[in-house]
Amino acid sequence: MKAEGHPALNNICFLDVATGKRFLTKSTMKSARKETIDGVEYMVVLRDVTMDSHPAYTGEKRLVDTAGRIEKFASKFKRVTTKSAK
Repeated sequence: MKAEGHPALNNICFLDVATGKRFLTKSTMKSARKETIDGVEYMVVLRDVTMDSHPAYTGEKRLVDTAGRIEKFASKFKRVTTKSAK
């Protein structure tokens, strides 16, 4: 195999901004932000949601406002009726 055809594998730290948990791995991703963890330099990639904070994995229930959804839909798509001219 050709050596120049493959991307470089980098040490990556995925940082969950919601919980602060770090996931250390290797990836072809790159980031300008770097951090040294246990003597090894990692590129830091910020993530809003990971398996550590997603409700599907944590079992946390979130309140979803469903009141008035049908009324909002009906008012948005109702037909405008006009009086016919006699």
